[in-house]
Amino acid sequence: MSPAESAPALPLQGIRVVEFTHMVMGPTCGLVLADLGAEVIKVEPPGGDATRRLLGSGAGFFPLFNRNKQSLVLDLQRPEGREVALRLATTADVVSENFKPGTMKKLGLDYPALRRLNERLVYVSHKGFLPGPYDHRTALDEVVQMMGGLAYMTGRPGDPLRAGSSVNDIMGGLFGAIGAMAALMQRAHTGRGQEVQSALFENNVFLVAQHMMQFAVTGQPAAPMPARISAWAVYDVFTVQGGEQIFLAVVSDGQWKVFCAAFGFLDLQTDARLATNNDRVRARDWLMPVLRERLRHHSAAELSAVFEREGLPFAPITRPEQLFDDPHLQATGGLAPVTLPDGRPTQAPLLPLTLDGARPGVRLQPPRAGQHTREILAGLGYGPDEVQALLAGDTPVAGGPG
Repeated sequence: MSPAESAPALPLQGIRVVEFTHMVMGPTCGLVLADLGAEVIKVEPPGGDATRRLLGSGAGFFPLFNRNKQSLVLDLQRPEGREVALRLATTADVVSENFKPGTMKKLGLDYPALRRLNERLVYVSHKGFLPGPYDHRTALDEVVQMMGGLAYMTGRPGDPLRAGSSVNDIMGGLFGAIGAMAALMQRAHTGRGQEVQSALFENNVFLVAQHMMQFAVTGQPAAPMPARISAWAVYDVFTVQGGEQIFLAVVSDGQWKVFCAAFGFLDLQTDARLATNNDRVRARDWLMPVLRERLRHHSAAELSAVFEREGLPFAPITRPEQLFDDPHLQATGGLAPVTLPDGRPTQAPLLPLTLDGARPGVRLQPPRAGQHTREILAGLGYGPDEVQALLAGDTPVAGGPG
């Protein structure tokens, strides 16, 4: 028995997903479904998804969000290309898209059109806004972070700052995948599919809901995170020996005793002004400069060793590129080998979950544009001559060698 035959079936094995997506949000949805075992066919335009060619902060988008997928290149501006897409949709359990409102309708690939061909279809639309007054606007992650309160909460007062990741695009794709799986479960009972919508703005509002509810409960607006009054006295970044930085936290009265004993701060441990956590919060103005001065002579490694030994919360200030060498990720298999479009090997993080003790892994490398066009067309019933004509460009709807 081969390893593939002996491997346990993944939860979504047997589910076919066809995605008309680009950038991050839609591809994230497909990534989740693909990693969980679905067959995901990525439909790309001639020349391939433009996401493949992004530079700067977008350079990693394609190889990260498109593993475990097949690539089919179609020219959806041509009738022949749309015919292939329609035929493909009749075989799909899920269709996913993240284009501007109205784009899929113009192509005849919107939910009402596809539902007539396949009543069991689950159709996932990833948008900037759910239907309403804003749904005509063009949305980006940074746009909704600014209008949805997240940039205000992340930056310092008067200096709104976007979060350091495409949080709404990624999380919006996750909610699209959750919606798709929920709709598939419901289809098992009703026999019918449905449309699922996920949106950047509403996702962002969900992220800041804790601060909305803080206001509802207390009547006081939430301060930006850098200016907030922390619930814990010691919960901050310290600059230590050699200019290194480390985050240290002491969040309970028990931890305060352990912390003071570990570093010999008996004067602080016995100071009546610091008896409880709330006392220490009120004393932060004078307590924190004292702690910063006493700890700055230690190295980050020394502080890490003490905090780990004593079970106290701590964290090195880590740059993203350093995570490739993180011992925990390396030891637990959290990084999987992938091949970049130019053929170089690297590693990428897997989904942050386990199924029966195992991380869903990489079955297919991020595909070359049109890599699977020939076999997908054949699977849709196109004969050898038709496939060859399409690939040769006689009918310019498909591209790329098989």
